[in-house]
Amino acid sequence: MRPDTPTRLSGNTIALHWIVAVMMIVLTLSGLYMEQAGVYALYPWHKSFGVLIVLFVALRVLWRIRNGWPAHVGRYTRIEQWLAKAVHWLLIIGTVLMPVSGFMMSALGGHGVSLFGLELVAPNPDPADPQQVVPINALLAQLGHWLHGLGGNLLIGAVALHLVGALKHHLIDRDGTLRRMLGAEVQVSG
Repeated sequence: MRPDTPTRLSGNTIALHWIVAVMMIVLTLSGLYMEQAGVYALYPWHKSFGVLIVLFVALRVLWRIRNGWPAHVGRYTRIEQWLAKAVHWLLIIGTVLMPVSGFMMSALGGHGVSLFGLELVAPNPDPADPQQVVPINALLAQLGHWLHGLGGNLLIGAVALHLVGALKHHLIDRDGTLRRMLGAEVQVSG
């Protein structure tokens, strides 16, 4: 596994970035749609991809720890560097928080969790009314629900800031940051 260099990001960094980014955006949008429109038929897919993304998020976090943060392509003020680091931390926290809190909410709420039909945590139906479930731990399920909502909002804000930053780098700074994330080798000034 080739590490990042200042002028070129590794295939691992690029692949993990885009896999996690696309999956988190799709899962967030589908979660908002399901909640707003009450489309419950999508929940098994949402949960399955939520479980699957844990693998990619874990790989991405471990890769970031092993590989370190990518070097800046250009010269930036301290506030720009601080904002970039803060947004990246929010993205990492959000991508960890969302699947963990979703798992807590569903599994501990008695709804169960499956991975494309493979039951990971069985539902806990109410013996008096099998159409309903009994929470395994209502307090932790509610905490998971609250964290899932908070994480969703955090992620939406962080993704928006990340996109604004990427556009700033590309359109205003013209520094190659976005091209580097697309696999190009770029010049580094600084």
